[in-house]
Amino acid sequence: MRVGDSIYLDHQATTPIDPQVKLEMDPYLYDVFGNPHSSEHSFGWYASKAIDKARAGVAGLIGADPDEIIFTSGATESNNLALFGLMEFFNSARRRKLIVSQIEHKSIINIAKKLSNEYNVDCFYVKCDKYGLLDGEDIGQSLKDNSAAILSISSVNNEIGTIQNLIEITRLAKSHGTLVHVDASQAPCAIDIDVVKMDVDMLSLSSHKIYGPKGIGALYVRRDVQKLMKPMIIGGGQEHGLRGGTLPTHQCVGFGAAANVLKAHIASGERERLRKLKALFLAELSRAGINYSVNGPPENQRHPGNLNLCFHGCIAQDLLMATQPHVAASSGSACNSGVFEPSYVLKAIGLTEEDARASIRYSVGRYTTEKDVTCAVEYILRAYTSLNG
Repeated sequence: MRVGDSIYLDHQATTPIDPQVKLEMDPYLYDVFGNPHSSEHSFGWYASKAIDKARAGVAGLIGADPDEIIFTSGATESNNLALFGLMEFFNSARRRKLIVSQIEHKSIINIAKKLSNEYNVDCFYVKCDKYGLLDGEDIGQSLKDNSAAILSISSVNNEIGTIQNLIEITRLAKSHGTLVHVDASQAPCAIDIDVVKMDVDMLSLSSHKIYGPKGIGALYVRRDVQKLMKPMIIGGGQEHGLRGGTLPTHQCVGFGAAANVLKAHIASGERERLRKLKALFLAELSRAGINYSVNGPPENQRHPGNLNLCFHGCIAQDLLMATQPHVAASSGSACNSGVFEPSYVLKAIGLTEEDARASIRYSVGRYTTEKDVTCAVEYILRAYTSLNG
């Protein structure tokens, strides 16, 4: 995808809004502007009906029922509601353990830290192998004493694209009476989701990862689990009393539309097209003689749009800057006071600090073309040659 002189290859950070999604959102920015919670006039009725349709679209994407979808501001809020919303369950069930992995998104890692430091929750961090796949024996060990209230994992990793074996992990957790929360922000573009078959209790989603608008997400919560939860945002009792506040009709409509559009694109072979673009990307890098290696899992266990590459002999930040403004990608590094720290995910799968600092995530998407890929590699080659010249 090109925007001016720039090629966008950072689709796991965010995706552009699909034109069909924008078309469906437009009327709700202007004509149908009523408060969806105003039940005494037609303006509110039309808005409420639109949200019902959107909720059904999101539910249909994951095999849920519409009344199990709680709209939020995004996956980060969904993750917070899933874990903090069950604080009373931690206490009443006398289960004080939360199980997460070492390679979770920061929103989960930082929630776990807060629960541990301020609420006396025992947090267990599951190890992973060099591909980012979670260690089954480690999960089993963490569950052994039956003290775990919740196991929370990402179904698809945001940096290296690892697809976890959710059904196997969930089965193991359920055998010990542990609830399962899944951060599925990256999952819909990568895998088919069925919350019933996967037997998950809660699942977080993000609209802007599936070509919908930013500022809207959802938490799937199984009906019986909803009874255990307490709201984090207190308001007028919206969303079954679990998330107060007036719903943004246009954003909900956009999320629902994006879910429906995504299903159509998946059916037409979008994932396979992304895999072919990645294969072309790697072939072009090899043809150019660039010294690189691929971080993370093999293709059959990886997000179809994800490539995480180590450019040996380079520093990722230097290479990214040298390709600006022509190629948009990301390093996964965190910047604190101007000091760039290598990705904790890459270090967890065994990369040295030097290789982690040399790694960049490229992610192709719905509007990426073969020409975009070949041109991007040309820009990368120029920058790589310049930095190693």
